[in-house]
Amino acid sequence: MTRGLKWLIGLLATGIALIGLGFVLFASMVMRQPTTETEKADAIVVLTGGEARIGEAARLLRQGRAERLLITGVNPRTGSRDIANLSGLSPDEIACCVDLGYEALNTKGNAEETAGWIRARGYTSLIVVTANYHMPRSLLELSRELPNVKLIAHRVMPQSLQGRGWWSHAGTARILLSEYIKLFPAAARLAAARVFSGWDSSTVADSKPESPAKI
Repeated sequence: MTRGLKWLIGLLATGIALIGLGFVLFASMVMRQPTTETEKADAIVVLTGGEARIGEAARLLRQGRAERLLITGVNPRTGSRDIANLSGLSPDEIACCVDLGYEALNTKGNAEETAGWIRARGYTSLIVVTANYHMPRSLLELSRELPNVKLIAHRVMPQSLQGRGWWSHAGTARILLSEYIKLFPAAARLAAARVFSGWDSSTVADSKPESPAKI
């Protein structure tokens, strides 16, 4: 075996080890039990796609954590009455303080839809509600679209995930691995935005570890 080939194999093995270590760190971080409290902001956005997210966002709205809520990625067949059933909010509360976004088809689309809503209303701080495993990628996409907006992570732990001993549950491990892989293109898009668009590096998403399919 030539020296160059040995060097290449060693480099490949190191890369695989680093990716594996990164996955373990990612999974350990997102599977921590989220807090039920969070600081106040101008608005709340909840990204659809899993149980309990809308109900948690509605709870924060009722607590007065923000003045308005956007539900992004809503199925076109879903109306205000369905949202009332899912959230526990009254029709009056929805008419007053809730907006439904129907355009987003994925996390990147969620970020774009949210950015348009934020800019139209002039908000400067935003509570982001989504599943624990989905939060890192959501913050990357939102940071790219909203570099001057403070993002406050509020993670939700889906009941379907096994929080303890996730590595021994194939379904949970599969979800975490899939989400970890999706982080790389999201991070690449954010890096490109910083390099080519003069992104202000002083504005960073507040992704405190303990801050928690379409409808």
